[in-house]
Amino acid sequence: MVECNLAKVEVAGSNPVSRSMEFSRVVLTTLFFCGNICCPSYIFHMEYHLVKANQNSGRYMPWKFTLTRFYSQFNSKDHVCILIDPDPDAIGSALAVKRLLWHKTGSTTIVMIRPIRRLNNLTMVRLLHLPLVLLQEASLEKCNKFVLVDGQPDHNEIFGNFSFAAIIDHHPVSSNAVGPFIDIRPEFGSTSTIMTEYLRAAKIKPSKVLATTLLYGIKTDTRNFERHTLVQDIMAFRFLYPLADQNVLRKIEIADLSLKDLRFFHKALERKHVVRDRIFVHLDEVPSADLLVEIAEFLLKIHDISWSIVSGIYEDCLIIIVRNDGYRKDAGKVMRRAFGQLGCAGGHNAMARAEIPLSKLADILTKPSSTEIERFVRGSLSPFPKK
Repeated sequence: MVECNLAKVEVAGSNPVSRSMEFSRVVLTTLFFCGNICCPSYIFHMEYHLVKANQNSGRYMPWKFTLTRFYSQFNSKDHVCILIDPDPDAIGSALAVKRLLWHKTGSTTIVMIRPIRRLNNLTMVRLLHLPLVLLQEASLEKCNKFVLVDGQPDHNEIFGNFSFAAIIDHHPVSSNAVGPFIDIRPEFGSTSTIMTEYLRAAKIKPSKVLATTLLYGIKTDTRNFERHTLVQDIMAFRFLYPLADQNVLRKIEIADLSLKDLRFFHKALERKHVVRDRIFVHLDEVPSADLLVEIAEFLLKIHDISWSIVSGIYEDCLIIIVRNDGYRKDAGKVMRRAFGQLGCAGGHNAMARAEIPLSKLADILTKPSSTEIERFVRGSLSPFPKK
């Protein structure tokens, strides 16, 4: 066993924060390569605070080092379950994790916490024959390691029931995102971009199916690079583009709506309520939460509208979808302040979501009727809550 004398580590630099971060980086690297010399929880806590510091400063570990740390969480006897809330970014990222762990673990299973409803995503799964399993149908008892991609434990109550060996995400960091391996990069436009960098660090050329799903994940989460985007997102797109199936991608992108969805658009236009630059719509029961997303993005196209807030009831939850133009706005922060105490709430600058169980609404609304719920949403977000 190699002896590591951490007391002798010295870090140069005039900035105390920079010196602290550099010291932590040296210590982490030393501990990692020295082996069984330290309590694993100590390594984790140091890594967790270093990740938080690096995120605040825009600095991260080299991709190869991060990949090595990721691989160190697994062995050939592990049976890994990758949990996702199945949107395109999550699906592409999960497939990338599955490819990275190929021949490195006993098995990997991608498990969806809810069924796919959005037609684009159903088309992608069907055309590419993606190996996804619903949570209710998964054999979780066979899994001894769990991975979460494109999400964090407080993003959904189901996620909070698991302890994760790895969490990889691009949403703003939450306080309960803990585990042996955490890689959360809020500056990135998509988790698919992060996973593309993992693949490149592993020198893995994505298959046509994997490249297509990752490419679509980047396109959807950056809204074709119209919202928050880094040069890394563009570089990942450029790397994946010649490897993807463009014909399949085109079919996926045009499969937006069914004829029966149009009546909800008609209902939204009839029920719209405009407050300055914000448009509010409550649709009561809806067949899919994804339909609320489609309508919110559609209404944002209206001239002089900067915020689109669309709500509806789905599976005994009030779902609130927010979209904005992204200019000097933070939809995720607004939603956390308004609804964070009632359910899961959060997102990015230009897009956010809240899910509130109807049982929680019964505690604050005397009569949770359609009108009362509409007033509740509008009152919570107009004007937006301040710090």
